[in-house]
Amino acid sequence: MKHSLQINTPLGTMTITASPQAVTEVRFGEGLPPGSVLCSGEEASALLRQTARELGEYFAGHRRRFTVPLAPQGTAFQKEVWQALQTIGYGETRTYQEIARQIGHDLAYRAVGMANHRNPIAILIPCHRVIGRDGELTGYAAGLEIKAWLLNFERQTREPAQESHHMHCI
Repeated sequence: MKHSLQINTPLGTMTITASPQAVTEVRFGEGLPPGSVLCSGEEASALLRQTARELGEYFAGHRRRFTVPLAPQGTAFQKEVWQALQTIGYGETRTYQEIARQIGHDLAYRAVGMANHRNPIAILIPCHRVIGRDGELTGYAAGLEIKAWLLNFERQTREPAQESHHMHCI
């Protein structure tokens, strides 16, 4: 059985869904996947709470990589694309064509676009970082406004905060 937890973000409510082993979906809005049970924060699994914490750290500008296990459901090709998306660095972008080349399917950029559109794990599998060949923002299941917000947010918070890990005595 899958459980879902809803969290508030700067982009509105997001719903995290997980099996006991891995995150299976992160979506914008309050819609629950079929067969999923909504949990409150107290009854949510450790995995759901960790994912919520990591997303909170991301939106606070402190997290660049996610550590929770992911298990998106899709075709072998889609999973190959989603794996490639996870290699795009925070605040960076790639084109659909670059992703197609990366997975060894040079001419499959339209299929890469469809796989992006079907990505069930928003942000953690960063399909928002894929743009058109001419640099324009193209297609995003949650809407281009959210894609633009995410890209701008990552660009603005890309430089790591200067933190001192040493105490200095004067």
